[in-house]
Amino acid sequence: MNESIFKSIKNLPPLDDTIAQIQQICHDENANMSDLIAVIKRDPMLTANILHSANSPLYGFSREISDVSQAVNLFGMATIRGFALYGAIKHSFKMDLSPYNIDGTKFLDIVGTQSILIFDWYAKVNRSALNVLSPSSFLMEIGKIVVAKELIEGKKADEFKSKLANINTIEELSQLESQLVGSNSEEITAQILEQWHFEEEIVQSIKYLNKISQAPKEIKNYAIALNATKTSVNVLNKFKPENIQSALNFVEKNGLDKDKFALALKKVQEA
Repeated sequence: MNESIFKSIKNLPPLDDTIAQIQQICHDENANMSDLIAVIKRDPMLTANILHSANSPLYGFSREISDVSQAVNLFGMATIRGFALYGAIKHSFKMDLSPYNIDGTKFLDIVGTQSILIFDWYAKVNRSALNVLSPSSFLMEIGKIVVAKELIEGKKADEFKSKLANINTIEELSQLESQLVGSNSEEITAQILEQWHFEEEIVQSIKYLNKISQAPKEIKNYAIALNATKTSVNVLNKFKPENIQSALNFVEKNGLDKDKFALALKKVQEA
């Protein structure tokens, strides 16, 4: 990772005090939902952001979620933490994703859809795995903010855009990022999360999502789940039929629950 990227990572805004408190609560084995709810309710903007995310039509709840306590009980601490992080990224980061041919609104829509997909899938498969997967799904694309900045400042944005037109998979995109800026967005995201003192499982799951064969055994299934989600919904496209089939084949090949993944895909697509 070159010095310019390290500098960009160091210059990213720190997590604000409320998010830092949420991080501490989610790390504390003795903490409970009441602790989390109390912290959130002290921050009106965060409360509004969480309720907005929780009421996305993609989740398919029949009634409006109007209270943080209700949201925490429905989604669990890990996903509420993800909502909070999503809001922090939305309001704290200066985003110019033009090298990827998307704007900030489109980027956040992609991130939101990825997180909804993985929540709907793993809520039916292994809810405890959402402790890693839910925050990871909200965070796994933020390295692209740094990659885009490097491309723009290095006057490589046009070259990247030209080559992007021939890219079809997230693995190819990762290779293109490395070719032009020296690191891919997954490696950069992992470095950002280390700086913010995230759990090693989250850091490693994102770092290895495109390098499954190299993933440590204990995080391999997390990386597989993130890869399948990102294959289905990413900055290149959203629910492209051939990518969905590729994701389904990948899930089946690696021994995860293909049927429940297919159901989650269908639900999110149709919402």
